[in-house]
Amino acid sequence: MPEADLALLIDAAKAAGDIAKPFFQNDAKKWDKEDGTGPVTEADLAVNSYLEDTLRAARPDYGWLSEESKDTDERLSKDRVFIIDPIDGTRSFIHGAKTWAHSIAVAEAGDIIAAVILLPMLDLMFTAHLGGGAHLNGETISPSPHADMQTAQVLAAKPAMDAQHWKAAAAPTFNRDHRPSLAYRLSLVAQGRFDAMLTFRPSWEWDIAAGALIASEAGAMISDKTGAPLRFNSSDPRLNGVVAAGPNLHPELLSHLASA
Repeated sequence: MPEADLALLIDAAKAAGDIAKPFFQNDAKKWDKEDGTGPVTEADLAVNSYLEDTLRAARPDYGWLSEESKDTDERLSKDRVFIIDPIDGTRSFIHGAKTWAHSIAVAEAGDIIAAVILLPMLDLMFTAHLGGGAHLNGETISPSPHADMQTAQVLAAKPAMDAQHWKAAAAPTFNRDHRPSLAYRLSLVAQGRFDAMLTFRPSWEWDIAAGALIASEAGAMISDKTGAPLRFNSSDPRLNGVVAAGPNLHPELLSHLASA
């Protein structure tokens, strides 16, 4: 049941935070990945090792997809799959900023059914299970009702403003802000602190999975950049961008996007 999986994820996230904290701002060893996808630290690997050992022991029939584990086709035959980013926002972790998160989710038949995003240094835990709403530290959260794109507060990196992504000759006017962790961006939309978030780059499932459920259970709308629903545990674990916003703003944002 999603509720039982959520309880498991909550306990695992808390333990992950306890593992990562001693490495933070303490000269954790770091290096660039061989595939050129970015930096990794000994904290990422320690958290990943704990989560894989603990979660797979608790649910041996579940598959596994994590940023810091070698991917195999084995997960594609599983009814349920853990989708994990041990530390989302590794660059923030390395630079000493507190906006990094543990992002932990369970997918079933392509949909996320349980999710936790924990920011240990900020004492923020976002949780959701399918049909149960979304919560922040146990309190129900909901998205912004904002409908005016020109005055919207939108989380987006600078490349999202390139004209190629928009129907008009330039990106529309809105108030752009940024957070390095995609999981945190989705959580902030779910919480209603920001009206929307955009990313048009191919997005790894482990960055998005937990936040997608938290946003949708809060009442936000979420899709890829074409408006198509997000599906998880694909053979190629990348999504075609992500657009998440309150229900009044999401259709308006999509209407301005160039065909993709």
